[in-house]
Amino acid sequence: MQKYGAEFFGTFWLVLGGCGSAVLAAAFPNVGIGLLGVSLAFGLTVLTMAFAIGHISGCHLNPAVSVGLWAGGRFQANQLLPYIVAQVAGAIVAGGVLYIIASGQAGFDVSAGFASNGYGAHSPGGYSLLAALVTEVVMTMMFLVVILGATDKRAPQGFAPVAIGLCLTLIHLISIPVTNTSVNPARSTGVAVFVGGWAVAQLWLFWLAPIVGGVMGAAIYRFIGSEKD
Repeated sequence: MQKYGAEFFGTFWLVLGGCGSAVLAAAFPNVGIGLLGVSLAFGLTVLTMAFAIGHISGCHLNPAVSVGLWAGGRFQANQLLPYIVAQVAGAIVAGGVLYIIASGQAGFDVSAGFASNGYGAHSPGGYSLLAALVTEVVMTMMFLVVILGATDKRAPQGFAPVAIGLCLTLIHLISIPVTNTSVNPARSTGVAVFVGGWAVAQLWLFWLAPIVGGVMGAAIYRFIGSEKD
């Protein structure tokens, strides 16, 4: 239960910090943090939680990461479902807290997006379903390669949170214009349930693509990172 609690609070922080920066601060008049700030905010949530709870639960904060770690031989199958439930629950609670805060401003309109992920008409840059699919698969694939490499026992010790946090920052810098960046089904679900409509209808992609990408990343690292005699 300590592990599941850590995953709940860690994912809560990721969604509140990352999506919160997008909803509350990205376009704030005159001092908005913009795309760069939002990208950094997501990276910082993972960086800070990796140091805070990495020794408790491994700091997955993401169903695609949990599945990828399982595919990479680093995680037990019997813990997959409880981890994913804890992650999604933490994300939804964070979405609720963010909704309460954001709705305190006059003129707030959740239908404007609420940091939801989307494609087509709901992509920030108007990118197609295929572009969104490829982006989410490839970005999550590379995220898993970095996670597995940075946490390998042969890697420099103590620096994994920095590498993983910076990788997530880079992923957001690349892909916010395409999908608003998911690479995390829990993060997508946590805000989509409050938007409803199109956000929920398109949510399937942000479960399917990151999980496929996570498994691909695990397969790649097993090939390039396995110890040879």
